[in-house]
Amino acid sequence: MTSRVTLISPATTPSLRRARFDDGDSIEDGAAARARSAAGSLPAAVRVLVSPSVRCRETASALGLDAWLEPELSGLDVGRWRGRTLDDVGAVEPEAVAGWLADPGAAPHGGESVRALCARVARWLDTSGAADGRTIAVVEPEVVRAVVVHALGAPEAAFWRADVPPLTATEVTGRSGRWNVRLGHVLAGPGD
Repeated sequence: MTSRVTLISPATTPSLRRARFDDGDSIEDGAAARARSAAGSLPAAVRVLVSPSVRCRETASALGLDAWLEPELSGLDVGRWRGRTLDDVGAVEPEAVAGWLADPGAAPHGGESVRALCARVARWLDTSGAADGRTIAVVEPEVVRAVVVHALGAPEAAFWRADVPPLTATEVTGRSGRWNVRLGHVLAGPGD
């Protein structure tokens, strides 16, 4: 039995442009139009899931997906840093930011560590590996990173080394214990 999991990163938001930790803002109009133009370009799926964030739900809607909310696919909880820019936090708490970026087990913001996120997402992926057919999930970039780290058996320290552009698809195929990864397919509509 082979599972196919296609992870779609959300469209651009003002927070993303400012390197601000997600604060629940909506996707930009141009990004929503780009997502709408790609609607219908995704393969049929047995399951369609979405991360609970506003930008993931709005991206799924713009893509024309009727998605089921999946809390296990929530983005990284950055606690008290939510809504602040990385530069602002770095100016006030430089040691905390440096420690957070260097140590996957660190959570100086009072939220979730990268290690905890990777473990949560790995459990979800391994459970999905037991299901036959295709799953499409619109998820935060950090969820895509966690899936790639798990699928490749990479160390958690590699988490920050994967860039996940907006409105791209990353696919993992296989089953629990053995995954193959296809990275960064840009979503495009007809004629793009």
